[in-house]
Amino acid sequence: MSAHPQPRLTPEEYLELDRASDVRNEYYNGHMYAMSGGSLPHAIIIPNLAFAIRTALGKSSCVVMSSDLRVRVSPDGLYAYPDLSVVCSEPKLLDGRKDTLLNPTLLIEVLSPSTEAYDRGFKSAQYRTLETLQEYALVSQSEPRVEVFRRQSSGDWLLSEAVGVESVCSFDSLDARVKLSEIYANVTFEAR
Repeated sequence: MSAHPQPRLTPEEYLELDRASDVRNEYYNGHMYAMSGGSLPHAIIIPNLAFAIRTALGKSSCVVMSSDLRVRVSPDGLYAYPDLSVVCSEPKLLDGRKDTLLNPTLLIEVLSPSTEAYDRGFKSAQYRTLETLQEYALVSQSEPRVEVFRRQSSGDWLLSEAVGVESVCSFDSLDARVKLSEIYANVTFEAR
C-alpha cells in the first residue's frame, strides 16, 4: 500500500485552516505541520523571559509577544510561531485578523530535544531572511545558556553567548540586558 501525497496548500488555505484549528500549525512551502507541546522547563522559561525582557525595556515602545502570534517569514514560504517575538516599531500585520506579524525585531526560540536541530538550522536560516529581524535568540532548557545571533551592518550574523545563571544576556536591538537568573528562575536542571 502506498501513501497518498497530501495536496499542497496555498498560504491563504493554510491561514484559513490554522485559524479554525484548536492547535497551532506551522506552514512551509505548501505543507502544514502541527506543533508539538512543550515541557515543564519550556513552560517556565517562556513567561520568565517575556517578563524579564518587558521589565528591562522600561518605558520603551517595544512590544513583547507570546507564541500565540504567528510570524510570516516569507509570503509563500514559512509561517511560524516563535516562542517570543519583539517588535520595536509599529507592528505590521498581514490582514485585518491581527494574528500574523510581518516585522519582528527579535525572535526567540526555547530549544527542546525534538526541535533543536530545526530551530538551529532550517528555521534559523529562514528567520534571518526577514529584513526587519535584528536578533534571533536560542534559549536552552537543559542548561543556563542563551545564544543571540545579531545582524551586523555588513549583513553577516554574529553569535554572542551568555552561559551560567550569574551571566547577563544582551539584546542590543532592544537596548536591554536580562539576567539568566531571571530567565531560569524556578527551573530545575537534570544532572548530566
